[in-house]
Amino acid sequence: MKTIKLSILFLLGFVVTGMAQQKAVQKVVISTPTIQCEMCKTKIEKYLIREPGLSDIKVDYKKKTTTVTFLSDRNNIEQIKTAIANAGYDADDVTADETAYSKLPKCCKKPVVKEEKVVEKQQ
Repeated sequence: MKTIKLSILFLLGFVVTGMAQQKAVQKVVISTPTIQCEMCKTKIEKYLIREPGLSDIKVDYKKKTTTVTFLSDRNNIEQIKTAIANAGYDADDVTADETAYSKLPKCCKKPVVKEEKVVEKQQ
């Protein structure tokens, strides 16, 4: 009988210890308005995979969002935004690193809006 009680107590100790060590997982959606194509998606995912504590990365270039799931004790939202900016893309309020942006392929850069000049004919 003592061994059963001791076994239950031992098992209960493991359960309590396991629950105390659960990590806080956060999921955030970051606006990435400068992503244009599948290449942008791949570049951001490959860049973010190096960040500590990230467990899931989903880039949607059609909705222009990046959804990241991470352990809050190993990373934070600002570090993730900075990592995206260091890859050459805007992330919410963090603007892209200019050096990294200049190295992006043409298809991954922001579309240039050309202003047409209207020349009035003189009569």
